[in-house]
Amino acid sequence: MGAGLAFDERIETIFQQVRARNPGEDEFHQAVREVLESLGQVLAKHPEFAEQKIIERICEPERQIIWRVPWQDDRGEVHINRGFRVEFNSAIGVYKGGLRFHPSVYLGIIKFLGFEQIFKNALTGMPIGGAKGGSDFDPKGKSDNEVMRFCQSFMTELYRHLGEYRDVPAGDIGVGGRELGYLFGQYKRITNKYESAVLTGKGIGWGGSLVRTEATGYGAVYFVREMLKVRKDTLEGKRCVVSGSGNVAIYTIEKLQQLGARVIACSDSNGVVLHEKGIDLQTVKRLKEVERRRISEYASAHRDAKYIPEGNIWDIPCQVAMPSATQNEINGRDAKTLVKNGCLAVAEGANMPTTPEGVRVFQEAKIAYGPGKAANAGGVATSALEMQQNASRDSWSFEFTEKKLDGIMSYIHQTTWETAAEYGATGNYVAGANIAGFIKVARAMVALGLV
Repeated sequence: MGAGLAFDERIETIFQQVRARNPGEDEFHQAVREVLESLGQVLAKHPEFAEQKIIERICEPERQIIWRVPWQDDRGEVHINRGFRVEFNSAIGVYKGGLRFHPSVYLGIIKFLGFEQIFKNALTGMPIGGAKGGSDFDPKGKSDNEVMRFCQSFMTELYRHLGEYRDVPAGDIGVGGRELGYLFGQYKRITNKYESAVLTGKGIGWGGSLVRTEATGYGAVYFVREMLKVRKDTLEGKRCVVSGSGNVAIYTIEKLQQLGARVIACSDSNGVVLHEKGIDLQTVKRLKEVERRRISEYASAHRDAKYIPEGNIWDIPCQVAMPSATQNEINGRDAKTLVKNGCLAVAEGANMPTTPEGVRVFQEAKIAYGPGKAANAGGVATSALEMQQNASRDSWSFEFTEKKLDGIMSYIHQTTWETAAEYGATGNYVAGANIAGFIKVARAMVALGLV
């Protein structure tokens, strides 16, 4: 007990050092604390990790790149945004992580996402390290030409840091097929190389992988299926809510419906749509993927649906909740409401969508709670599968690729479940994911020496 307490005190000291070295980066601090809280027993069991200061090293990015991104709108006005790429850890493979274009982006957001990516990527079993990038540019309301000019300016600096054996970005919030096309086109033009594996999430006709579009949403549903299976339950007939209405939410809804669940609500930043009969996914896809409109218009197409302006989706009673929008969207109060209303399982399609207080509520209630670094790892796993296809000049069928994704998500669930049990936390997927991901990366860092 004394040794364990000593290691817990050391971890608290490390966290305070991280916070002091990275002032004002609240999301990064939250992500670091969430991982570190699981590691006291790990240090006690593996003193070599403490001796070589693995935790201190893993909390410090290997490289942080920030640059100016000037671009011109359709009226000829010049704008200046800021670009970021944080290459966090490459102990087990090339840097891998998405690009986010959103006004909320700043260094702390990118570092939180990159830090999470280290452990998420390790859990997949694939040889990929952790990174993240993006810009405070907002593609909403911009013309295709404006987005193209921004992406070309963004890539004109970023290209020199990328490569299929160096750093391989993908999409994230605000970066979809359109943006990735412009980014890849500029990379190809500057380098004079058709290096398909340098970006993932590409279009099917130019090096992309089938299932990549669906992967994060599908993977999160596979993970919740496995969590329920352990409890001798299924998704059949379950009443589900899915926050968001972007890529992750859309394909979460699709797979839930395929497995027999009834999704009754989704949302966007303006409000919530409630359709007790079950969300019509084709309408959501038309509004969001084709017309780029607000979810409020869903109610115009379905008179029996209800639109709740600025509503809180977590107030809607459900058995399965799938937060698929953004960080910290479920707070302690929301978590208590979900539990009170009979929620059985929560699986995070978004990155860190639940606040620490919310996580505590779920764990104390002993519901099945799948943290993002485990539950939403299907996206980056399928990106790694896309890299495999690019490297071998191959192309796999949808069915073959989806079967691989299903196997990876089952492997992640088994790994997190067994690791949690090994460390005396059976059923605690947070501890299982943090410990399993950390140990894999830590062992590689020890093997590679002080670099």
